[in-house]
Amino acid sequence: MTLAADVIELPSGQTMPVLGQGTWYLGEHPARRRDELAALRTGLDLDMTMIDTAEMYGDGASEELVGEAIVGRRADVFLVDKVLPSNASRRGTVRACRHSLQRLGVDHIDLYLLHWRGTHPLAETIEAFGELVEAGDIGQWGVSNFGLSDMQDLLEAGGGACATNQILYNLTRRGPEFDLLPWLREHQIPVMAYSPIEQGRLLGHPQVAEVAARHEATAAQVALAWLLRQGAIAAIPRSSNPEHTRENAEARDLYLAEEDVAALDAAFPPPAGPQPLEML
Repeated sequence: MTLAADVIELPSGQTMPVLGQGTWYLGEHPARRRDELAALRTGLDLDMTMIDTAEMYGDGASEELVGEAIVGRRADVFLVDKVLPSNASRRGTVRACRHSLQRLGVDHIDLYLLHWRGTHPLAETIEAFGELVEAGDIGQWGVSNFGLSDMQDLLEAGGGACATNQILYNLTRRGPEFDLLPWLREHQIPVMAYSPIEQGRLLGHPQVAEVAARHEATAAQVALAWLLRQGAIAAIPRSSNPEHTRENAEARDLYLAEEDVAALDAAFPPPAGPQPLEML
């Protein structure tokens, strides 16, 4: 096993950082804004240059926070945003994207995702994504919370340009390993793992703490290193604290030995059969 690479190659040949920053729930409380901005900017300083947001987060408040955090640094950032399924008609997708661009204060989004599958035909959304790419509003597009059958439907609908699938995946949510992850690898579609520390719930797990102690690391670093060691998987932990952001960044340098991985497998067994894709 080796340390995580710094970037993942997307199907287009472009790259995205292997470790980024999530922003779910950020931007919603004015009293926390100063710390949240400091956390995001600290991440940028430490080459955690992928920032993930969505129009849903705080009804646009997260996008506004991200926009403020990256002022003067847009060229350094790999910006990921998401359109709600209710807005994902052909016209609605274009309109939603341009509203997001306004809130972010930028002229393009690097990677634009369908947040989850809704009732609008996938072909319509794909067509809108193509229009946005052609206009220069987005660089690439992908999906989020798509299970195996959803991904198969996406390709049948003309979605061969899909750049990534952002899913709930961590030590406690290993269901995708049975069928979804192998399918994505076969089709060379990287994964972006959200809630990689299970919204903090992994921090108190005794087996994770034991592995962390062997390396003088934190439980969060172990959870992140377990994901990043697999290759073609990026992680977007959320932090509203600059010190926690620094800890997350150091996970890229944590080497998990075979005995560490075996101990984690024993504590969090891989799936024995297909499971529905979980969402938060």
